[in-house]
Amino acid sequence: MPTDAQLTDDEYRKLRETITSAIWDELDPLEQRIEDEERIPYDIVLPVLRRCGAFGLLVPRRFGGSGLSIARYLPIIAEFAKIQGGIRVLVHVHNSFAHALSEIGDPAQQAALLPGAATGERSLAFALTEPDHGSGADLGTVARRDGDGYVLDGRKWLITNSDIASHFMVFAKTAPGAVSALLVERGAPGLTIEPLPETMGCKGGEHGLLTLDGVRVAAPALVGREGQGQEHLERALEISRVFIAASSLGTAERSLELSLRHAQSRVTFGRPIAERQAVQRYLAEMAIDVYALRGMLADAAAKWDAGGRIPAESSMVKQFGLEAVGRVTDRALLVHGGIGYTRRHPVERLYRDARLNWLEEGTPTIQYLVTARELVAGYAFADAFDGAA
Repeated sequence: MPTDAQLTDDEYRKLRETITSAIWDELDPLEQRIEDEERIPYDIVLPVLRRCGAFGLLVPRRFGGSGLSIARYLPIIAEFAKIQGGIRVLVHVHNSFAHALSEIGDPAQQAALLPGAATGERSLAFALTEPDHGSGADLGTVARRDGDGYVLDGRKWLITNSDIASHFMVFAKTAPGAVSALLVERGAPGLTIEPLPETMGCKGGEHGLLTLDGVRVAAPALVGREGQGQEHLERALEISRVFIAASSLGTAERSLELSLRHAQSRVTFGRPIAERQAVQRYLAEMAIDVYALRGMLADAAAKWDAGGRIPAESSMVKQFGLEAVGRVTDRALLVHGGIGYTRRHPVERLYRDARLNWLEEGTPTIQYLVTARELVAGYAFADAFDGAA
C-alpha cells in the first residue's frame, strides 16, 4: 500500500515530463477539432489523461494518486492552461473536487471515491451555483431529513463536467441558514441533467443544469457534519482560487511566448516589429504581469503547503491573475494585429479562454469582498515582510 510520502524529485520530474508530453503531443493537436465541433472527444482525451496520471495529481498516494503538494501541482495546471481551454477545465474541476474530498470527506467516502478518482474511473464535480438564487445562505436547494437519509429538491446550473461526472457534491440547505454538502451519484432517481448553451471560450465540456426532484440519499452521503457546508465550501474555494490563478498564469505565459515569436518574425518596413518601441512596451508589460503572478502564486502555495490558511492571499492572487491574463491577452492581440483576431493564430482562442477566469470560483466583487473582510478582521497576510529593511 503506497504511503502519503511526497514523490521524490526524480519521480516528480518524470511525472511532469509524462504529462507535458501528453499535453503537447496528444492533446494540443485536438484544438481545432474541439473548437469546430464544440465538443471534447472523450474517447481520445480521457484515455490520455488517465494514462499520464492527470486525474490523480492531488489524490493522496495511499489511494493511488500522486499526492502532490500545491507548489508542485500549480505548474502542471498552468501547463494545461496553455492548450485548448475545455481540457484544462476538465482537469481542474476533477482535481479540485478530489482535493476537497481528501480533506473534508470521511474515511468511508474517501475509500469509496478517491481510488477511482485517481485513475479517472470516477469523475467528480461540484454542484453549487443556482439559476434562481445566489450561493451560501441564499441557496434554494433543500435537503430535508427523512428517516435514515435526506431528500433533495432544487436546481443547479453551470455545473462543470456534468456530462461525465459520476458523483456531485451538492450544497443544500438542511435548516434555515444552515448549508450542508451531500454526495449524489449520477443516475440517482429524481436527478436529471440537461445541457446548457455552449460557452464563449474553454469550449467542449458541459456546464449543465441539474434538477433534483425528490432525490434520496443515505445519511453517509453527508460530507462532514450537518450545517458544515459553508465552512467546507470556503476551504475548497480558498485553494481552488489559487488553481484558477495558476491557470491565468499558464494562459498568460503562452500568450507572451506566441507574441514574442510573432514580433520577431513579423517584418514591416524591412524590420521585425519587435524592434518597434510600441511593441517592445507591450511585450515588457506582458512580462511584468507574468513575473508578478508567478511570485504571488509561489507565496500562496508555500503558505498553504506549510499548513496555513490563505483566505486573503487566495482572493488577491485570483483577482490579480484574472486582471493580469486579461491585460496580457489584450496586448497579445495588439502585437499580432488583425491576423490575431482570426482563428489562424492561437491567441484568438487564448483571448476567449482567459475570460472564464473572471467567473470561476467567484467574480471580482467576491474577491474584493473576501480580501477586505479579512483585512478588516485583522488578517495579517503581510507578516512575511516583518523585519524587512
